[in-house]
Amino acid sequence: MKFTQRVRNSRSEYGWVSIVLHWLVALTVMGLYPLGLYIVSLSYYDPGYRFYPDIHRSVGLLLAAVLVLRLIWKFLNPSPVLLVHSGLERFAAKAGHLLLYLLLGLVLFSGYMLSTADGRSIQVFNWFSVPALPGLASRHEETAGMVHFYAATSLVVLAGLHALAALKHHFIDRNNTLKRMLGVKSEKTL
Repeated sequence: MKFTQRVRNSRSEYGWVSIVLHWLVALTVMGLYPLGLYIVSLSYYDPGYRFYPDIHRSVGLLLAAVLVLRLIWKFLNPSPVLLVHSGLERFAAKAGHLLLYLLLGLVLFSGYMLSTADGRSIQVFNWFSVPALPGLASRHEETAGMVHFYAATSLVVLAGLHALAALKHHFIDRNNTLKRMLGVKSEKTL
């Protein structure tokens, strides 16, 4: 077993930048979702009522920046060829990836709308602040909150299906789809 040392993607493998960005986004989403569920369970007088939402918002805005970088990298550095042969699987893979990106964008945008609905900026770990956009600050917290919750739940469910598909490719199809995203070169020809 050999780990990839490429920075850029090739036709047969992902480079380490794509791999790091993929796992950074995936693990961040998987951490933010339960934190968000915990936040909505807090009462106004709970000691974490002010603390945890600030962490959630800060990490969410940093994730938005990582997503922009990931999309730029993806545009400049196309993914390796798919290792599936069925037309249905190809369609499902492409549609699933597009839907993951769209849902993540919707989650991040609705979270921003929810957090700035009162016109105040968002402090990112007290390093800098992201201002509310005057035209968007419209006090629609309830709508933004519903969109944020349902989009995030859909994103996590779809990410779970994405993970199951990777495991199917690895254990049933016995192709290198999962190994490529782990940065592991196979002994077999890719």
